[in-house]
Amino acid sequence: MNENNEETKVIVTINGNENNNKTDKKTVVVGMSGGVDSSVAAYLLKQQGYTVIGVTMQVLPPEPIRQQGQNGGCCGVSAIEEARRIAFKLDIPHYVMNFREVFQKNVIDYFVSEYQKGRTPNPCIACNRYVKWEALLQNSKKIGADFIATGHYAEIVKHPKTQRYTLKCRDENKKDQTYVLYNLTQEQLQYTLMPIGGSQKEVIRKIAEQIDINISKKPDSQEICFIPDNDYSGFIQRETAKTYPAGNFVDLDGNVLGKHKGIIYYTVGQRKGLGIAFGKPMYVYSIDAEKNEVVLCENDALFQKTVYADNLNFMGIENIENGMRLQGKIRYHHNKAWCTVYMKNESELMCVFDEPQRAVTPGQALVLYDGEYVACGGTIK
Repeated sequence: MNENNEETKVIVTINGNENNNKTDKKTVVVGMSGGVDSSVAAYLLKQQGYTVIGVTMQVLPPEPIRQQGQNGGCCGVSAIEEARRIAFKLDIPHYVMNFREVFQKNVIDYFVSEYQKGRTPNPCIACNRYVKWEALLQNSKKIGADFIATGHYAEIVKHPKTQRYTLKCRDENKKDQTYVLYNLTQEQLQYTLMPIGGSQKEVIRKIAEQIDINISKKPDSQEICFIPDNDYSGFIQRETAKTYPAGNFVDLDGNVLGKHKGIIYYTVGQRKGLGIAFGKPMYVYSIDAEKNEVVLCENDALFQKTVYADNLNFMGIENIENGMRLQGKIRYHHNKAWCTVYMKNESELMCVFDEPQRAVTPGQALVLYDGEYVACGGTIK
């Protein structure tokens, strides 16, 4: 590996401060998945003089219903073997930590429960908060580490006004991952390093080529790690050992339009897979778990300005001042849009977008930005 190659000169940003001084460096545990980003993160931190320990998180239970996931994705058996191989190349120790119990409780059980309520969860956000950060940080401290590090595309800085830890968003970076990290706490951010945070994916792949040509060509994981075949409804039925009864499709006035095959098969905004021809495009408007109804509408009705969110996490700001002007995202692949924000009560906010947003989905995250900084976020109601 040629450390003088121009492509390897990526500055490690630590809590907002460029730190290129290699003296008095501390120990950092890097969450390694065997992929491009986490491998390069470990490499760069070692370059900077840190004592680096590679850790792969074992989260997938071994039951037969999940055997497909054991061999692929960021958490399977192959990920552990690949991470171990890369750690050997980098000459750093590698360990496997068993987080199956915390993953089951905070990710899988949560995912299933939300679908049963007619909501559409984002399991990666829950995994980041409770597994990749909370559980990893606690266990890393037990083995004497000063920091944990990940291969996420986000920069940890301090908000220039509040001096709170937050994440800096780069709109020009297609890989920006601040949306799925909005739920991290101040303590978690304080003890986290994200060495590739401000980089473009193309640069990281070039660095990866110097480490190992095989990992540099690995594609990004797209599926949920515990559902590699993307059959959410099948997974939920196997996980709960239940079937979900058919019910009525209804329109916005409550008129019955036909039969659906079970609420776990649908999400807000969905058009394909409804199983009925209506003579015009129809979309899922909402899901009523209590009535076992799926409400359908035409496209125009999917647009709305007002969004409510709870389970709030404040990052760059400490609280909402009624009438604050921020920018919001209602899903990962969504452009930030201007909005005005109010506190409806102590635990719930109301966000009014300047322009109507399409298919606001309960269970997904509403993330609010103060310029280029994550301000706060919550779960869409």
